[in-house]
Amino acid sequence: MAKKKVFISFDYDHDEGLKHLLVGQSKNPDSPFELADWSIKEHIDENWKAKAKTRIKSVDVVVVICGEHTHTATGVSAEVSIAQAVSTDYFLLKGYSNKTCTKPTSARAGDKIYAWTWENLKLLIGGSR
Repeated sequence: MAKKKVFISFDYDHDEGLKHLLVGQSKNPDSPFELADWSIKEHIDENWKAKAKTRIKSVDVVVVICGEHTHTATGVSAEVSIAQAVSTDYFLLKGYSNKTCTKPTSARAGDKIYAWTWENLKLLIGGSR
């Protein structure tokens, strides 16, 4: 089975370490996904949004890593809005098991933040939501 291509959306200012953890998990021998790309750290303008749209359209799923400050991360919110607009599947992943993690402001009311365990991540990547 082909691995799913994943775009990682995360808060650069607070959660870059979480991105590194997900990158590490993508290298596991039983990983069902590969990283096609991840968030863009640039000023959010039309050029940035066009780049993000191109990248998000080329993946199977966007993994949105949620931390304590995700609700203030304008880039994450923009990436989720783009995923919604181009109908790319996405899900929210709780970055910290021992902290209150917040959704991006563009998340839908019904979007759940899922626990980040290896087994759960594999199921989520596979579409179990």
